Amino acid sequence: MPTELSVGYAEPAHQHGIGVVAPFDFALDRELWRWVPEDVSLYLTRLPFFTTPVTVEMAVACGDRRAVRRATRDVLTPEPAVVAYACTSGSFVDGVAGEEALRRTMEGAGARVACTTSGALIDALNVLGVSRLAIATPYVEPVNRRLVGYLAENEVQTVSSQGLGLLGHIWRVTYAEIVEIVRAVDDDEADALFISCTNLPSYDLIEPLEQAIGKPVLTANQVTMWAALRAMGREAVGGGRLLHAEAHHLEPGAA
Repeated sequence: MPTELSVGYAEPAHQHGIGVVAPFDFALDRELWRWVPEDVSLYLTRLPFFTTPVTVEMAVACGDRRAVRRATRDVLTPEPAVVAYACTSGSFVDGVAGEEALRRTMEGAGARVACTTSGALIDALNVLGVSRLAIATPYVEPVNRRLVGYLAENEVQTVSSQGLGLLGHIWRVTYAEIVEIVRAVDDDEADALFISCTNLPSYDLIEPLEQAIGKPVLTANQVTMWAALRAMGREAVGGGRLLHAEAHHLEPGAA
């Protein structure tokens, strides 16, 4: 005779989801996961592969509306609460109008809510009250100029900027190299410092760098996941003044 099956278990928590559209060469999936609570899943998809080095032309290609529309649809089956376009250069290369077009494209493809890395950066700067920024990037100078122009359109002044001049393999940049460029680009006139590119590792550096330079440090992956989770009414997991400022803002009775 069959015996009664008795198994002790707890039902898994309901998973909320974020769809992530990333460039074909994105290599930091694990870093994105570090920002999210345990009951939030990430559904990642890549844009199509191409051989262009990391130049303005590549940034434009990463922002191709048809590719973004298809990638957005690819992550909709598990019903994410928000879809994030996780590429800094692809979302600033065509200025404010280009960033807005990317969000409209994702929403037109069916995303309930859409955000981009560069749009998230502007939201983060507004939360922190930052209007003067130092920027450290892995890019070549023509790409840096597009970022400076995008910030200027949003009434943010770039007081200093420096790039590593890389044309590929950005994910291989070490923490030591990032610390070095941050030290080089930090400026007393800057209210905060931004480390650009979602393919640049930075999770463990934010708080130590903030302590060292005495001002907020924002990074591409930080602001992307912060914005996506914020759209869900959730908070990111990690450090940095941005997260602390938002937590204070969300406290009952906070000013």
